[in-house]
Amino acid sequence: MDVSIDQRAMAAQESQEGAFLVIHNVHKRYNGVHALRGINVEIHQGEIYHLLGENGCGKSTLIKVISGAIGADEGELVINGTVHQQLTPIEALSLGIETVYQDLSLIPNLSVVENIGLTEQLVAQAGRLNRILDRQRLLSTAKAALAVVGLPSNERFLFTTVEVLPMAQRQLVAIARAIATKARLVIMDEPTTSLTKKEIDNLIGVIRQLGQQHVAVLFVSHKLDECFAIGGQVLVLKDGQKIAQGAITHFTQSQLGYLMTGRQMDERRYRRVQQGGEPLLTVTALGQQAAFDEISFVLHRGEILGVTGSLDSGRNELGLALAGILPANRGSIALEGQPIRLRQPRDAINNHIAYVPEDRLDAGLFLSKSILENLIALELDHLLGYWGQVDKGQCQVLATQTVLDLDISAPNINLPVQALSGGNQQRVLIGRALTIKPWVLILHGPTVGVDIGAKDTIYQLIQTLAQQGMGVILISDDLPELCQNCDPILVMKKGRICQQVSAVDANENRLYQAQIADEELTEDL
Repeated sequence: MDVSIDQRAMAAQESQEGAFLVIHNVHKRYNGVHALRGINVEIHQGEIYHLLGENGCGKSTLIKVISGAIGADEGELVINGTVHQQLTPIEALSLGIETVYQDLSLIPNLSVVENIGLTEQLVAQAGRLNRILDRQRLLSTAKAALAVVGLPSNERFLFTTVEVLPMAQRQLVAIARAIATKARLVIMDEPTTSLTKKEIDNLIGVIRQLGQQHVAVLFVSHKLDECFAIGGQVLVLKDGQKIAQGAITHFTQSQLGYLMTGRQMDERRYRRVQQGGEPLLTVTALGQQAAFDEISFVLHRGEILGVTGSLDSGRNELGLALAGILPANRGSIALEGQPIRLRQPRDAINNHIAYVPEDRLDAGLFLSKSILENLIALELDHLLGYWGQVDKGQCQVLATQTVLDLDISAPNINLPVQALSGGNQQRVLIGRALTIKPWVLILHGPTVGVDIGAKDTIYQLIQTLAQQGMGVILISDDLPELCQNCDPILVMKKGRICQQVSAVDANENRLYQAQIADEELTEDL
């Protein structure tokens, strides 16, 4: 990476004028694909930056360059006035750059305090420092860091293994580790993916506090409402280039959506074409051990019924029960007035009920298998030829038509699903569910981890399916998603439905207040 003396001097001078990190003319190529094209960015301590863009725009590559996971092909990083052609992960840590990835990079079988002290130990070992671990100092540092993020600092929590903690607490432990190491730049890669609104609000407070403590934060998220709630600067990437930067208050969500995708986002709320359509799925006094009880509702044709609540509200278990994965042991379910029993997933499929899980990577897709193999998985029984062998011609027709119908972007249907973007993976998962021609489609977190463009496409698909007469149950903790797409919305709390809210009355605050209310607010369903 040849860089002139003048360019280096200029970059160093910029760093001396207040920037902790100057990214100067950085390029990165993968097998001929130009992932980063001359990126120039300054990161100042105490500032919060939102790194935005569609999947494939270069966000992940830029994070990896900054954190030392990969090296740039051209350009340089200037950190505290010192020019670096490229970094190793340990060098990045030692310079105060801490990255909180989606998988958190925590060691599950180590305790909270051991995870918090891990970075310091790695840096010390890399520097061949024979530093003896000072247990008392480590405990003191860990307690102080945990207090900043609002976690318990007693010894019981400190010595709890990370694997038993809920996701929200693991996220905060990873941030506490960054605080304990006196990080000067904390990179957060989609940190709110598995968090409830209450947990997200708490994390937003922690991010603001980091800024007040003169720590720079680089925040990656597909949820623009969170970015606006946090405030700060935006950096927009498209096709490997920085195309916009500035205070987030200078933009609207629509403007940012257009910058990222090149098209206007459709933010119109969904409205049922026909109010009070024919009853499709009738659930009466449904219960499942300690998960939920006395659940009753009616799903009509052409209706998108929203279900929300905290993680322990029973909302997830309700979806699994309706899919036959976690069978209910009380109450009844009727489809078009006829009683049905859902004791296993095949029962749901045979009754025209399809389920799309939230975790597409671990619970949904066969990542190493092709698009074709994933799409036909639920229809194999109907794709057998005369001699009991799979009819390859029928498989090709079904998979090809589904790819066209859902606008899945792929060069061919034999490509492994793991090679697709998050949005296209999600469309494959939904497409597989649609191959059984369901009457009822249950979607659990259908836009988790997908970019704004893919999210808009999925919303349009859901609304089109409903307009065609399908009944859709949308289970989500994304309140804007529910408000935009659902009518009505059921709010669950402690295993029961505590409110039913119509689209006319639905807003984020009302749904959130219903979730956290001390007393159940029941309405006639």
